[in-house]
Amino acid sequence: MTRLCLVRHGQTDWNVQGRWQGNSDQPLNSVGLAQAAQVASELGGQYFAAIYSSDLLRARVTAQIIAHNLNLPVLIEPCLREINMGEWEGKLGVDIPALYPCEWANRLRYPCESHPPGGESLIDLSKRVVDVIIELSRNYPDAPILIVSHGLALAVLLCHAWAIPLEQAYDHIPKNARATWLDWLEEQ
Repeated sequence: MTRLCLVRHGQTDWNVQGRWQGNSDQPLNSVGLAQAAQVASELGGQYFAAIYSSDLLRARVTAQIIAHNLNLPVLIEPCLREINMGEWEGKLGVDIPALYPCEWANRLRYPCESHPPGGESLIDLSKRVVDVIIELSRNYPDAPILIVSHGLALAVLLCHAWAIPLEQAYDHIPKNARATWLDWLEEQ
């Protein structure tokens, strides 16, 4: 069993505005930097065998702030990226249903299989993220590792580990810069 500490990146301006970020490389805002420092302080006394982060700036900077307190390097893992939202990236979430009515209706009807134009489905995201966590758990058996990633990427991990239907992933997105502990069994 591998003990995982999952941390979503700190806040960005697009989080505040309600814009869908996906793979867009948005920086942390001042609140996000403070959130990252706060979670770094909270995790300061913990032992981690390794810290892995998405390669996107908002996660990478959050991980670097935490890693500084722990005196560990940040190992970059592109498979920990957020879901690719394709044409929906940068758009306000409230505008997407009107801009893409057919695609939005499809997302509501088939939340796991549907995808924005040019983007990924929840199934695609889950496979990518779960596969890398399985690999990491094999590399660090019985050791705690810190994973810094994104809301939906972490939500699909939680769904997988807790046997929650994948279509409920949007209901399990962690808050910015909060640690969630998870025991990951290799056979998951």
